[in-house]
Amino acid sequence: MGDELLIYGSYGYAGALIARRAVDEGLSPVLAGRNAERIEEQALELGCEHRVLSLEHPEVLERALEDVSVVLNCAGPFSSTAEPLYSACLHAGTDYLDITGEIDVLEAIAERDRDAETAGVTLLPGTGFDVVPTDCLAGYLETRLPSATRLTLAIDGLGTFSPGTIKAIVEELPRSGAIREDGAIRTVPAAWRTRRLDFGQGPKPAVTVPWGDVSTAYYATGIPNIEVYATVPEPAIELMRRTRPLAPAFGTRPVQWALKRLADAAFSGPTAEERAQSVTRIRGEVENDDGERAAARLLTPDTYELTAHTAVEAARRTLEGEVGTGFQTPATAFGPDFVLEFDGVEREDVEEIERDPTDADR
Repeated sequence: MGDELLIYGSYGYAGALIARRAVDEGLSPVLAGRNAERIEEQALELGCEHRVLSLEHPEVLERALEDVSVVLNCAGPFSSTAEPLYSACLHAGTDYLDITGEIDVLEAIAERDRDAETAGVTLLPGTGFDVVPTDCLAGYLETRLPSATRLTLAIDGLGTFSPGTIKAIVEELPRSGAIREDGAIRTVPAAWRTRRLDFGQGPKPAVTVPWGDVSTAYYATGIPNIEVYATVPEPAIELMRRTRPLAPAFGTRPVQWALKRLADAAFSGPTAEERAQSVTRIRGEVENDDGERAAARLLTPDTYELTAHTAVEAARRTLEGEVGTGFQTPATAFGPDFVLEFDGVEREDVEEIERDPTDADR
């Protein structure tokens, strides 16, 4: 076993930001991916070693990871890349990290907790914006109200997208929505519940979305009922409801193929200037069965900028042996204050919590 960090998917939009950040912080990552031309060009630019790796042959992949301490998977959609990589890591004795926010992927990794413990391997998905800030906010709120049985998280300002992010959203379209209810994940229609939530600038309309914390916040806090919201314009709410019957069609192979091709053609990811101007606001609230409540808000920089910083820091700490074995979430690995260590992140408690009279199931 070496002391190397391997970044898989390093030439994608998020992967390139992460690889650059890793080099800037003094790490010497091995860059890896399927496309030989792109990985060679990037390795030459950053002065890094590189490997061309396919995920189709498990034994070859395992041998390639035997001298690697940590794999950081940045190649989405993670429904295609995560399982081959973390399975190979478990066999090779290599720690596995990624930046996924895909619920099914997160749940599948959580199910390998015992295997990871036995192998002495860390499985730490969700080390980017999906799901570091929301997971840390959930963990913080649980410390404020340990008896909480309901958790609500909400996100405002998701305005920048890369091709990989869009493809992950495309794969979630047939599912439409997801919540956690009494400890189990439940699929719900698009815009299943609407709320008006205050992120510090007055109430905004928001709808339930299948964010990664429907999975991870349960493991970080033990809270059995979890809903995650994202703000959307009022007209979009009605459109989401009207298109619910189309959800099964979005899961067909031709539609998925066409939408992913469109993502590659239409989205290149935000520019540096756009990232510099982008901020995201997050609100969290917990409640127990006696009606006691606690709430807090986070302000963060651009989602991709934060992802580059949190993923590299998570990888560095894992390389240094600071993370326990088995399945972890960012909050269980590093504590709920982890997100506050990064420039531009601010947290504040919400002292007066008013119930939203427009809360409704649809």
